[in-house]
Amino acid sequence: MPIKTKRWNDPREADDGWRVLICRYRPRALPKKDETWDAWYSQLGPSRTLHADFYGKNGQPLSWEEYRQRYLEEMQAEEPRELIAGLAELAAEGKTITLLCSSACEDASHCHRTLLRELIEAQVRI
Repeated sequence: MPIKTKRWNDPREADDGWRVLICRYRPRALPKKDETWDAWYSQLGPSRTLHADFYGKNGQPLSWEEYRQRYLEEMQAEEPRELIAGLAELAAEGKTITLLCSSACEDASHCHRTLLRELIEAQVRI
């Protein structure tokens, strides 16, 4: 399936296809001319509250499992579901999509970009 994940500052490769930033926050102090993505779907990033909770800004940091559960719940809202359906449609057509997350997010196995890829892949299989 042609869905890849990277950090937004990873170098663009010829086979990246359509690069989509999926962070709630736009990278700070980055001039528009230096953007590495074709579209920005902030609604597919974790909510500001979930982001803060995960990093312990409102108390004890969330476990990965709790973060995962809450992120997947957030993606059930109407707007994220519509965006996910659109991405799944592109993937089903064979178009390559690269989901881009924060430059600070080094562990893809504990990142919403991987959860989102799984949601898109599951919808393509339906």
